[in-house]
Amino acid sequence: MTDTLSIALAQLSSRVGDIAGNLARARQARAEAARLGAELVLFPELFLVGYPPEDLVLKPALQEACRVAIHELAQETGDGGPAVLIGTPWREAGKLHNAVALLEEGRIATLRFKVDLPNYGVFDEKRVFTPGPMPGPISFKGVRIGVPICEDIWGGDIVECLSETGAELLLVPNGSPFRRTVRDERTHTVVARIAESGLPIAYLNRVGGQDELVFDGASFGLNADYGLAFQLPAFVETVALTRWQRTSAGWACVEGGKTSLPDGHAQTYSAAMAGLRDYVEANRFPGVVLGLSGGIDSALVAALAADALGPSRVRCVMLPYRYTAQISLDDAKLCANRLGCPYEIIPIAPAVEGFLAALGPALAGTSPDITEENLQSRARGTILMALSNKFGGMVVTTGNKSEMSVGYATLYGDMNGGFNPIKDIYKTEVYELARWRNAHVPAGALGPDGEVIPLNIIERAPSAELRENQTDQDSLPPYEVLDAILHGLVEEERPIADIVAQGFDIATVKRIEHLLNIAEYKRRQAAPGVKISTRNFGRDRRYPISHGFRDPGIPVNPSDDTNVLFQPRINAVDV
Repeated sequence: MTDTLSIALAQLSSRVGDIAGNLARARQARAEAARLGAELVLFPELFLVGYPPEDLVLKPALQEACRVAIHELAQETGDGGPAVLIGTPWREAGKLHNAVALLEEGRIATLRFKVDLPNYGVFDEKRVFTPGPMPGPISFKGVRIGVPICEDIWGGDIVECLSETGAELLLVPNGSPFRRTVRDERTHTVVARIAESGLPIAYLNRVGGQDELVFDGASFGLNADYGLAFQLPAFVETVALTRWQRTSAGWACVEGGKTSLPDGHAQTYSAAMAGLRDYVEANRFPGVVLGLSGGIDSALVAALAADALGPSRVRCVMLPYRYTAQISLDDAKLCANRLGCPYEIIPIAPAVEGFLAALGPALAGTSPDITEENLQSRARGTILMALSNKFGGMVVTTGNKSEMSVGYATLYGDMNGGFNPIKDIYKTEVYELARWRNAHVPAGALGPDGEVIPLNIIERAPSAELRENQTDQDSLPPYEVLDAILHGLVEEERPIADIVAQGFDIATVKRIEHLLNIAEYKRRQAAPGVKISTRNFGRDRRYPISHGFRDPGIPVNPSDDTNVLFQPRINAVDV
């Protein structure tokens, strides 16, 4: 039995399905842990296969590859170096489990299986895994260590079981995605488990993006007296050493670094930047291409892309038409120049006029309307996709959450593309993030400092510029009003009556709810984007496209023209 332990925490990213690559990362991390003097190195949840693996983990060939890799890594621990606690899928007695394996002295010493499989929000683990039995602690160097896996600490039963069966400290491997409120939620959960068990907890989380999810790391430990034992950085890979000691009151972490974490706009920007970077890199794109319109959304996305990938990998294209103002041309060029991104102008008039000529006989006798406006957007989308096809850069879309909510976007036009880093960010916060970025360079950013987004872009009234003197507020309420209503409808799922009680006009609220409902079919066809909020479109909020329910508000009256349930199903803001 020992009275001290040196434990390395491998706060790393792993790529879903890349078993060989993840095994190589585990070997590198173990070598670094050995250099630091660690006796044990802990990896995040399902590190070997990546998280979340979704239905990919059901493939027998992948399961076997993981098994072979675990045996290889286990054999390597016979070299006298650190033991390994690593997450992996594991099939036992015909059942597939979310497991953690202890590898030491050249063998698989023991396995523990996740008990509480989350099946809400972004999680679908019950779809692919079988819950394990209630666990006891594992023995390492005579120390009884509890290893609850992620969701296993969000309720009290599993930690209670570990405490009652003799656990002396808890090491928790996690795959916990970022959302704005999650850090406080993690801390409160860990504090609750310490209060119930009296045991110190080390909470290890992975980092990096995986499709729509981004993992922030921000791993931490609390001693049994609730004091902060260590705090690892956010959105940064690291292998960090912690030292633990047996005291008269039990085990305590007596050495570990403490890093300050970004908050507010800094963490939102970092999450969007990391999600975009890892999506591009994981899918092996040489860079990105985007339409830089001179507006706030595309300017912010250009800044995010330059910070994530480096300016030289961000191709900015201005696609003007007759309604494009000179100030938009000037602002777009200035923004690209300040960011240091390649910039070019491709006029879309020949494409639009060609479409109009081709459609002339079919549209004869009709008046120009949103149809002709959308041709502009679709011409732009086609040109950007052509550049992507020819040169390999992924098209980045630039629609914010306000627009995605109410369908203020054009299918096969400005919605074209592979990824959208601001998809889960409301318009009002887009402005705030732009101002923040002008005053700060986020950690890890590859773009320049200073005012990279021209102030004129931030201060101008937003416009799609699809007709003369158009502004967004021609079709939508002011964004401050729109975003507040949407937050109630989307994040909080509040009834219309509750939102109206806050002082919002009932006709406006009903109209926004109507637009939110009928835009579902668009959102199903939208590019994936980074999850930032507690309820993003896609993985969190899963609504049917075709359904007949509408919140009647107060009261239901078929003759009331504010009751949009009885109005025609139209796409009034499809631009």
